Amino acid sequence: MPGSSTRAARRTYGFWYRLAAVIAKPPLFVLTKRDWRGYENFPAEGGFLTAINHNSYLDPLVYGHYQYDSGRPARFLAKAGVFKVPGVKQILHGARMIPVYRGSADAAHAFRAAIEAVDEGECVAFYIEGTLTRDPDLWPMTGKTGAARVALTTGAPVIPVAQWGAHEIMPRYAKGGKGNRRFKPFPRHTVKVLAGPPVDLDRWRGQELTGTVLREATDAIMDDITALLEQLRGEKAPAERFDMARARAGATREKTRENAKESAE
Repeated sequence: MPGSSTRAARRTYGFWYRLAAVIAKPPLFVLTKRDWRGYENFPAEGGFLTAINHNSYLDPLVYGHYQYDSGRPARFLAKAGVFKVPGVKQILHGARMIPVYRGSADAAHAFRAAIEAVDEGECVAFYIEGTLTRDPDLWPMTGKTGAARVALTTGAPVIPVAQWGAHEIMPRYAKGGKGNRRFKPFPRHTVKVLAGPPVDLDRWRGQELTGTVLREATDAIMDDITALLEQLRGEKAPAERFDMARARAGATREKTRENAKESAE
């Protein structure tokens, strides 16, 4: 029921959540210096969502540390495959993280679980792009509509969050190789996280959740995240947001043209 989350009490940290913090925080203190701002924008009570950009595999640990220190534990959405990793799966299940089953009959599970969590007064954290950004300069790309759907269904606020700096430690798709893709633990890098005021979604609240409504609301969330990231980076984002689906379609068309040309020759 829209608005019901505002009447729910906040959840406290449990054993498994604290265990994850005990494991993750010491190496993060070694690897990072922290510039964290915007906690005043987190609601003190009631359910809410955070929507975060994603440009490094290290992001979930960095942001998890930031969120932990806010005093409002978050339930993260994570790929279902992560829940199968020995040792990790016990912690994720114990901390009540939400598995995302893509392309299966269980795909709606994450949506239902997120709504239930928000209605119970919890925070649910969305990496709204759904994966690491494919933008060449690491700006946020087009977002998935799940966060907007949960926010408009529950009436809960969405807190936009930008993070920057983890990519300097673990670059996108780093595999321990050479050059710019190597893991670079030293010297310590500053990781920045900035949370902004709730996204203004009033224009779409109460409307039927059509594809157009969800896309427009998602774009509003992405706009606020991008504006925060501009503050952290001290530069302007491109006028047009990178669209992975459009880029893939363009690559397919180009490949088709190349194949046709080769066949003609």
